[in-house]
Formats: sequence, structure tokens, C-alpha cells
Amino acid sequence: MASAAPQQAAQPASAPRSKKYDPTKPHITEQPMTIHNWYKHINWINVTLILFVPLYGIIAAFWTPLQWKTAVWAVVYYFMTGLGITAGYHRLWAHSSYTATTPLKIFLAAMGGGAVEGSIRWWARDHRAHHRYTDTDKDPYSVRKGLLYSHFGWMVMKQNPKRIGRTDISDLNDDPIVVWQHRNYLKTVITMGLIFPCIVTGLGWGDWKGGFIYAGILRIFFVQQATFCVNSLAHWLGDQPFDDRNSPRDHVITALATLGEGYHNFHHEFPSDYRNAIEWHQYDPTKWTIWIWKQLGLAYDLKQFKQNEIEKGRLQQLQKKLDQKRQQLDWGIPLEQLPIIDWDAYEAEAKDGRALIAVAGVVHDVTDFIKEHPGGKALITSAIGKDATAIFNGGVYNHSNAAHNLLSTMRVGVLRGGCEVEIWKRAQRENKDISFVSDSAGQKIIRAGSQVTRIAEPIASADAA
Repeated sequence: MASAAPQQAAQPASAPRSKKYDPTKPHITEQPMTIHNWYKHINWINVTLILFVPLYGIIAAFWTPLQWKTAVWAVVYYFMTGLGITAGYHRLWAHSSYTATTPLKIFLAAMGGGAVEGSIRWWARDHRAHHRYTDTDKDPYSVRKGLLYSHFGWMVMKQNPKRIGRTDISDLNDDPIVVWQHRNYLKTVITMGLIFPCIVTGLGWGDWKGGFIYAGILRIFFVQQATFCVNSLAHWLGDQPFDDRNSPRDHVITALATLGEGYHNFHHEFPSDYRNAIEWHQYDPTKWTIWIWKQLGLAYDLKQFKQNEIEKGRLQQLQKKLDQKRQQLDWGIPLEQLPIIDWDAYEAEAKDGRALIAVAGVVHDVTDFIKEHPGGKALITSAIGKDATAIFNGGVYNHSNAAHNLLSTMRVGVLRGGCEVEIWKRAQRENKDISFVSDSAGQKIIRAGSQVTRIAEPIASADAA
């Protein structure tokens, strides 16, 4: 009973849905959109905030001179409110990647409210669902439903609350700053989104209207579009150095547009890391700002994944890409699939006009290669019908790794008793333990210098006295 008290106390702020929502009634999204009900599918409040209000700001800007002081303030406030989202809503509250002092949390809650992107509680809840159910129907802004849908379509079109994946937000319900901002969100938006930037420009240099249009409306529009890019562009543009099973990607353009949130493939693999960019040259002003706050005593417990685990993920993805590339190449017929040929049959076929050579117990048909042999036609024809192992491995010329790879594509058989190859095949048939390195598709990996035709040269001994 005692453990239930905190949940009951937080209950008023824990309902994620509108009071008008009735789970027993069919949701509008369960009905097909028609010419008669299309307007019911649209979230008109979000359409007004995301499209109509910015459109008004753009039109009003034609009749509102832009003072340079106002322009500078609009840019500064853009970064401040942007950090309210990236450092506050995202890395602090959604992922708990560091701990902030109360003054810093109040600042971030105020700045995040000024970005006009929903309350901390609502934003973090959907973002946690996005991470838990990435690219599925339970992902609130899955890029699988289209780039524009993931950018802002999921907000302008109504969503069925029953289809959004569930997440644990008990920690947010226990945070008094989060609860206060959620309950007073509209006041926070009006105050920090419009009134505060106007007060700065109005009292500072008398530009009340410029503050409202440029530092208020248009600045909100650009902050929103930058944040939306994390849901859309970061799942569409760039590389996947850590995992490619889902859509998140890394790209510097997205990082530039989102205050450092563009290294999204890393972020989805290591979400509790306070960094998005881990290389010194990568653009991540949010990471740098959080680090500075730590030096000032405003933030602490900055979480980082162990470098060993990060490099594991990077190496595994590199190996996966190598395996995919390897499967596109011709490595010759696998040894276990080659027929076994007696030496007499080998010599007979060679005398019958077929250009066969044996190297390390493997028979190769070089008929089509004789004219292209860089060592000359005479040398290769002299090995036809013979054991050319010594010739190929330094007796005449110690062939390169590329030559061994090329030779592997000409395999046609295995000599009975030829080196270890037939023994290996026999052990395969008898299900004996044969160890070799294979890729993720089960294909044998041939390292440089590891072709079966390469035989180590004997170690030279000292001359007898």
C-alpha cells in the first residue's frame, strides 16, 4: 500500500490523453478519410500553431522592418529555446543522460516552453515511445509512414492514442518542475514564446512589433522545424555506422540543423549518452553546453557509454557491411562442392586438350586465361597436366595474393589425396569438427594470403660444414 501512494499523488498529471477522449468510442482514425469527414482527421490546433501562425508571421514581416539588434536577439533566443529542447526535453528528461540542478531545470523548462513543442511530459513520453518502438506502428512519428509524416504530418493529423506505444514516465510524474510546466503549459508558451522576447526588444530598443514577429513567431517556426528534422531528416539522410536494422542515421547536415542532434544512429544505439557526437570534429553544441554547465556546477553525472562498447558496435557494423560486400564477389566454387578427381584422370584430361593445372591439390581450368597470363604463355602451358604447386609458390614466381584469388575462380576439382583438401572434405562428410571463420551468412572467410593454393615456403637451413 505504501508504494502506491506516490503513484496516486502523481495521478492528476499522469493522464496522457485529452479529457474528451473516450476509449470506448471508435476513434476518427479508425474511419477512412472521405470528402465528408476529412476535416475531422485534422488536428486543427496543431495546424494553427505549426502552419497558420507562422504564415501570419511571414506576411506581417513584409510590413515590419527588421532591426539588427532584433535579428541578433532572435538568433540568440533561437539557440536558447533550441537548447531547451535538445539539452532539456531530450537529453535531460527523455533520456536522463545527465542530472541538472534545480535552477538549470527551471531554465530549461522555461526555454523548452518558449519553443512551443508541447510540455516536457508529453514530449518525453512520445519520444520514449519512439525509441522503444522505432519504425513500427507504435512509433508516434515513424519515418516508415513517409518523410513528411515523420516531420510534421503526425502532428497535423490526429493520432489514435491506443496505437501509440506505452512507456514508463513515472520519473517525470515525480518531478515537480515537469508537473508544474505540464499543468501550466499554455501560460508558459504565451509568456516564454511571445511575451518575453517582446519585452527584451521593447524595453531594450523600443522594437515591440519586431520582437513579436521575428523573435517570437518566426523564431518559434524555425526552432520547431529544426526539431522536426530529428524525427524526419535524421531517419532518412546519412550513414549507419553502428546499426542498420532501423532507420536512424548520422549526418553533419542534420547536426547543423538540429544543434547537434544529427548523429542519430549513435544516439539510438546509446541513448543514455549525453553526447550525440563522439568525435572532436563533429558538430554538437548541445554536448558542449552541457559540459560547460558541468564546469559551472549546474550539471553533473554526465553519462557516457564505455568506449569499448561503442567500438564493439562500430566494428560489428563494419563487419556486417564487409559480409554484404563479400557476398557480392566471386570466390570460386567452394572446395566442398568440387568433385574429387584421380591423378590418372587429371593427366588424361590434360593430354586430351583441356588446360588443367594442379596447385596444392586443387585442379584449375586455365584454358581461357592462357593468353592473358602476365608471365607469358610458355610458362603457364609448361605446368599443364602437372603439379604446379612449387612453380606457383616461388619455384618460378611467388604469386601475389591477387593471383591466388584469381586462381580460385578457376577451380574445377580436387585431387584424390591432394594435400589437406580431400581430408577436409572427408571430415565434412563424416560430420567431424572442422573449424573455420565464416561471415554472418555462414560463408567461409578467406583472409589475404589464406587461399588454399598458397603454400608456405620452406625455411632455409644452414649449409653442412
